[in-house]
This record gives sequence, structure tokens and C-alpha cells, in this order.
Amino acid sequence: MTTFGKLRGLTRLADDDGHFTMVALDQRPPLIAAIAKARNVGPEAVTFAEMLAAKRMLVQALASEASSMLLDPNFAVPAALDILPARTGLIVTLEEHRFVDTPGGRLSRSIDNWSVDKIRRLGGDAVKVLAWYRPDASPEVIEHQKDYVRTVGAECRRHDIPYVLELLVYPFPESAGHTTDYVESPDKRAELVIDSVREFAKPEYGVDLFKLETPLPGSALPERSDSADSRAAAREFDAVGSICREAGIPWVMLSGGVTPEQFGRVLSYAYAAGAQGFLAGRTIWLDAIQSAFPDEAKVLALLEADGKQRLDRLTQLTREVAEPWRFPASHGTFTREGAFAASYA
Repeated sequence: MTTFGKLRGLTRLADDDGHFTMVALDQRPPLIAAIAKARNVGPEAVTFAEMLAAKRMLVQALASEASSMLLDPNFAVPAALDILPARTGLIVTLEEHRFVDTPGGRLSRSIDNWSVDKIRRLGGDAVKVLAWYRPDASPEVIEHQKDYVRTVGAECRRHDIPYVLELLVYPFPESAGHTTDYVESPDKRAELVIDSVREFAKPEYGVDLFKLETPLPGSALPERSDSADSRAAAREFDAVGSICREAGIPWVMLSGGVTPEQFGRVLSYAYAAGAQGFLAGRTIWLDAIQSAFPDEAKVLALLEADGKQRLDRLTQLTREVAEPWRFPASHGTFTREGAFAASYA
């Protein structure tokens, strides 16, 4: 049974009506690339100060419109925690973006000197981990990834804080489409996504909210209709929704850098399958950074004119179509004074 602490944390991530309309600002390599493009320099020329400046602009412009924000501890937290609105939930990243790429698959690990305990003490409402995962990776890699996710889940249970797990399929080093960029894997297949969700929906991992990629390429989804292609796509989303529903785990969609129009199409399928919101980043804010950084006034103007409009459209779609998440009204029945305190281990 999910604890009151975790449930209370989930309410902090959603808006007042129970929809997860969340913005991801924990991106590190993608933001470095965007700043480098704006400045016409190589990624290695992007400075720590520039990363802080960009993250602060994004929080300043978007935080009041998001139900919660996902921040990383190396850049976003020191850059902008002081301006995060009190009502906006705080999800904090645990995983190091510098994964180990082996012939058998990718290995995840936590950021140096960072932990679930520190996220809780910081005032975080949830812990987020991105686990690169392929069911067809080598046995050693699969076991490492399972152990990592399981260990974090145990720490989240110990500290009574929600665990947000992001799963991403990736290309093997020897594949023709190999890249270490944070882009949709060119050799992703629906069964890889679905089987990954099925594995980590097991209670042993302690996941409270899934942040998931589309089981089919987001850039190629057909419009939802009664066509054969649309029905086939809907079946893949329904498979994900069925797993999450049976496990009692809410799920939201990540944007993966697709266009706003493409992401809206992704959400239309996901919401029909039971998803309860989104945790999106580049789809909302990438263009403003690439176009105008480091000019703060121009970046903020673009985010006001375009980025916030994108976020508002996604939020409106979510409120109109997605089923809201609710704190279970029947969670716990107590008949005497002191029963709750005694039961809360």
C-alpha cells in the first residue's frame, strides 16, 4: 500500500484538479547543445555560468504555469530554487547524465555526492531517475539496471518520498543508428518499451509515477482516427496503460524533443490509454534558448510569446481529456485516537 507520505508528495506534483502538467528542466547535454547552437560554438565552450543563466530564465518564465518542475542539483537547483513558486512542486534528479556505454548496453548511476536523503532534506517532493533500459541488453547490464532502480526504490520507501522513474530505450554501440544524444532511439520497437514498463511495474521496484516515452516514434504517429494505422498505434499505448492500471501506478508522457504538434498527438493516444499528464521539456522551451541565448530579454520574450503558449495548450488538452489523479479517499480507516500514529511505521 502506498504510504501517506508518498501520496502527499504526488499531490504536490499535480495541479489542484489532479492533473500532472509538469516541466522538465533537468536536461544537461540537450541544454548544452542548445546554448552552443545559439552562440555558434562547440559544446565544450559552454560554461557553468551559462548553464545557470539558462536554467534560471526557464524557471522564471515557466514555473508559475507548471504544476511541478523537474530540476537537477548541479545546475537548476543552485540557479533557481529561490524563485520556484511555493505552489509549484519540486522533483529532483538523482541520476548522473554521464552514463557508461558498454557493448552490452548502458549503465546508470547516481550523481556524485547526491542521494535520496539529500533530496528529501532539500525539500524535494519527489525523486526522479532516468534508467536507460533495453530488455535485450546483456544479462550483466540488465541486472545492473534492475539493481540500481530497486536500490533507489528502497531508499524512497525509507524516506517516504515519491519515486518517479523514467525509462528510455537506446541504440546499442554497434547499431547503425548509434548516438549518445538524448533523442528517440532510431531502432526503438514497441515491445521494448512495453516490456520495460512491465518489468518495472513490479512492486519490488517501488515506482510511484512513470515518466514514459511513446511506444512508437512520436514523429510518425498518425492522427487518432478509425484508420487501421491509428488502431494499431492505439493498441501499443493501450498495452502500456493496461500494465500501469493493473499495477496501480499513474503515468505521464515525456516529450523526447518532438515538435509541439507531434507531442499533442502523442498525448491524444496516451490519454485515451489512461495517462494522467506530461513531464515535458525541450518541446516547450528549446526554441527560445536556441534562438536567443544569452540575451535574457529576448529569451524571456520568446518564452512568453511561444513557450508559455505551448505549455498552456498542453495543459488545456490535459485538463479536457486526461483522467485526473486523486488521493485515495478511502486510504486508511482508523477508529480510535492514536491509531494512525501507531500504524505509520
